[in-house]
Amino acid sequence: MNLKDTLHSNPIFSLVAQTAHQMQRETYVVGGYVRDLLLKRSSKDIDFVCVGDGISLAKKVAENLKTQEGHTTEVAIFKNFGTAMVKREDYELEFVGARKESYQRDSRKPIVENGTLQDDQNRRDFTINAMAISLNNDSFGELIDPFDGVKDLKRKMIKTPLDPAITFSDDPLRMMRAVRFASQLGFDIAPKTFDALIDHAERLQIVSQERITTELNKIILSSPPSYGFKLLFHSQLLHQFFPEMVALQGVETIEGKSHKDNFYHTLQVLDNVSQVSDDLWLRWAAILHDIAKPPTKRFHPKAGWTFHGHEDRGARMVPHIFRRLKLPLDQKMKFVQKLVRLHLRPIALVKKEVTDSAIRRLLYEAGDSIEALMKLCRADITSKNHSRVKRYLQNFDRVEQKMQLVEEKDHLRNFQPVITGEDIMTTFNLKPSRVVGEIKSALREAVLDGKIRNEREEAYAYMLKIADKKGLTPKK
Repeated sequence: MNLKDTLHSNPIFSLVAQTAHQMQRETYVVGGYVRDLLLKRSSKDIDFVCVGDGISLAKKVAENLKTQEGHTTEVAIFKNFGTAMVKREDYELEFVGARKESYQRDSRKPIVENGTLQDDQNRRDFTINAMAISLNNDSFGELIDPFDGVKDLKRKMIKTPLDPAITFSDDPLRMMRAVRFASQLGFDIAPKTFDALIDHAERLQIVSQERITTELNKIILSSPPSYGFKLLFHSQLLHQFFPEMVALQGVETIEGKSHKDNFYHTLQVLDNVSQVSDDLWLRWAAILHDIAKPPTKRFHPKAGWTFHGHEDRGARMVPHIFRRLKLPLDQKMKFVQKLVRLHLRPIALVKKEVTDSAIRRLLYEAGDSIEALMKLCRADITSKNHSRVKRYLQNFDRVEQKMQLVEEKDHLRNFQPVITGEDIMTTFNLKPSRVVGEIKSALREAVLDGKIRNEREEAYAYMLKIADKKGLTPKK
C-alpha cells in the first residue's frame, strides 16, 4: 500500500522528508497518526521516527520552517525521553530516534538503546499502532506493516505485535491502553491478548496511579463508556484500583427478594449521561452516584432491600476516592460530591405534590449545578418498564417547569441572604457567636419556606422578630 498522494495533501510531510534527506536520516511517520489516517479519523498529533538522533532532526525541521514561513518555531526538547516536539499551526510534531527497549521485572521504565525501524516497531504496544509510512526518497509513502495492522483494523481487533504476556509484563500500562483503544474505537480485544490481561492484571500495581487514571478518564469519555468498564471488570483490571466500583456488582436474594445489580445499573446511567453530555465530571458523578450502596445495603422482611442514606455516605466517600485515584480535589470534586449527595432529591419530588418550599431548597443547594443534576436524575431512570420510565420523565418535566417558575420569582440559584452576619452583629452590637449563626439560619429558612421574600425590608423586620424572642433589642 502506498499513501504518497495522501501525504502530499499536507505540506508538513514533504518538509520533514526534505529535511531528513538533507541530513541523510532514514525517517518514517509512525503510530497513532498512521492508524487514524487509515481509519479516516482526524488527528493533529504526528509522530516521526528516524534512524539516528530525533532531536537534531526536530531542530533542523524548525529551522526549515522558519526559512519557509518566516517566523521562529520553538522546539521543546525532552532529554529524559530522547524526544523533541515542534508545534506548527494545530499540529504537534514529535520526533524520536528509533530504539529498542528491554525491561526489568520491577519497573515499567525501559532500558533504551538505539535501534532500527524494525526494533522500534517491535516495541510498539499493538499491531494497529506498529505501522509506519516511509518518508524516504526511494520509498516515499510506502506503508510498512510487519504485524498485519491493516488486517486488524479491518477486523476491528486489538492485538499485541509480540507475545502479549511479554508486552504486558514489560509495561503493564499497556493493559489499560488495550481497553482504552477498544473502548474508543469500538474494537474487540483478541482472545490471547485478553487472556494475558487477566493473567497479568496484578502487574498494574507497579504503574503510577496518575497514568492509570489518565487512561481511565479516556475510557470514561469514550462512547459508550460502559464497554470499556466491562472490559476492565472482566479482565480484573478494575479490581486493582477501584474496589468500590467492583463491590457494586452482584445480586443477593433473600426470601425470594432480590435487588438489582448496581454495577450494571451504574454503567447504564453512565451511558445515559454520555448521550446528553461530554462533561467528564458529570460522567464521574454517574459512576459514583450509587457507590455507597454496598455498605448501606440492608434486608428487612417487609421492606425488602434498602440502601438508606447511600447518597450522604456516597458524598462522604467522594473525596477519599478522588484522592486515591489522583483526581483533582478542587471544584470538580465538589461538583461530583454535590451531585452524589443530591441525586435522590428530584426523584423524591416526583413522588408527591411539589411544593414551592421543596423546589426552593433544591435550587438553593444545587446552585449552578441544577441542570447537571437533572441530567443525572433523568439518566438514573433505568427500569425495563418503559411506561414507568416515561411516567418518571414526564414528572421530571413538571418539576423542571416548576423550578423555572420559582427561580424566575425568587432568584434562588446561588442565593445569598440580603441580611448578612455583619448586619446582625452591627444591629445588636454582637460579636461573632452562636446566636448570630442562629439568626442567619432562621432568616435563610424563612426565605426557603416562603415566609418572607429575600428583600431587605421584609428580612430586616423578620430579623427583629427572631431577635426579640431571644431577648435582643437593636442598639441605637
